[in-house]
Amino acid sequence: MVTLFHDMMHKEVEVYVDDMIAKSRTSDQHLNDLQKLFERLQKYKLRLNSAKYTFGVKTGKLLGFIVNERGTEVDQDKVKAIQDMQPLKRRPKFISQLMATCSPIFKLL
Repeated sequence: MVTLFHDMMHKEVEVYVDDMIAKSRTSDQHLNDLQKLFERLQKYKLRLNSAKYTFGVKTGKLLGFIVNERGTEVDQDKVKAIQDMQPLKRRPKFISQLMATCSPIFKLL
């Protein structure tokens, strides 16, 4: 995907594996960017999953982050999920063995 959109990346489009986002400052520019994106998709016979795309939104989720006109923000649902996690009841035995095995590597860091 990156190869197909290399000239558009970091300008009109952001691509990560199979996720894409078209970004524009104005609605006219957004229509032009989408036109260019659709032409590229059509040229390489790629299709969009209708269950996964949205058009004309100012805020959305991409790779677990909230993306909007201000930039990228942390998804508060993810933060809450981490805060609500229960602490471990016991420490698994394998952790101490892992530290002993990895200590030569840690000394190099």
